[in-house]
Amino acid sequence: MSVVYLLLGSNMGDSRKQLQKARKNIEQLIGPISRSSALYQTAAWGNNHQPDFLNQVVIVHTTLTPATTMQTILAIEKKMGRIRTVKNAPRIVDIDIIFFNKHIIHTTELTVPHPQLQHRRFVLVPLNQLSPNLKHPVLHKTIHQLLRICKDPLTVHKISG
Repeated sequence: MSVVYLLLGSNMGDSRKQLQKARKNIEQLIGPISRSSALYQTAAWGNNHQPDFLNQVVIVHTTLTPATTMQTILAIEKKMGRIRTVKNAPRIVDIDIIFFNKHIIHTTELTVPHPQLQHRRFVLVPLNQLSPNLKHPVLHKTIHQLLRICKDPLTVHKISG
């Protein structure tokens, strides 16, 4: 059984409802969610001319491989109505693999750990809530240490949980 950290995000429609739907799909198609962070609101990263995002980190237990997990995530996003347009566009749902066990993966389809997580407060804050002592397998720093040195200026507001 593998442990996968996923970041969920939405800034279109009823984002709370979209994240709830994403969690339900993840449990049905990937595996049970053992823990979930609170919901956090953050201005859009990389393109601030759009609504704020709601984000959440979930910890999932799965028997799927990393590649199959990624394919399943893409299928969930499509099923929920995500249409990929330009980079950093508004999204009905966005699901990213942050960690997959302690694997380090570099393929054309998947990079794990997520290559930008240490630069994004909206990833680090909910990760820190769940697993502050989790060590990044490439950077060899804990999530708490990465959050303390993160230079991302965006404020992350806890809105529930």
